[in-house]
Amino acid sequence: MNNGYLNNGKFTNLSTSNPPIFSNNIATPNQTTAPVEEYIPNEQSYIENILRVNRGKKVSVYQSFGDSQEWKDRIFTGIIEQSGRDHIILSDPTTGNWYLLLMIYVNFIQFDEEINTVQQFYPSIIK
Repeated sequence: MNNGYLNNGKFTNLSTSNPPIFSNNIATPNQTTAPVEEYIPNEQSYIENILRVNRGKKVSVYQSFGDSQEWKDRIFTGIIEQSGRDHIILSDPTTGNWYLLLMIYVNFIQFDEEINTVQQFYPSIIK
């Protein structure tokens, strides 16, 4: 427990592969610095990135709201405008409505046409 830190202020279970980081002359055990990358690739095989490469396509988003009797299950149909880690923005050209949908409520998404995927994240045998 507590990484071998004793009341006398000495660390007993430190390995040389994971030395402590010092801050204000106080050692913080078992922490290392994370490498800083200037560019994080957006095109990873996550739902939001699959939606990004399908921007402009018509979809139906099926969502469930468990605590609501009035909005228990809903279907939102529209054009993918944007997507993020936790949301989808759809526009419905027939009604002029725009929807900001939270991913946490998404059951599945139905496309009216072929789905574009991010090929570099799939094995070459799958086409």
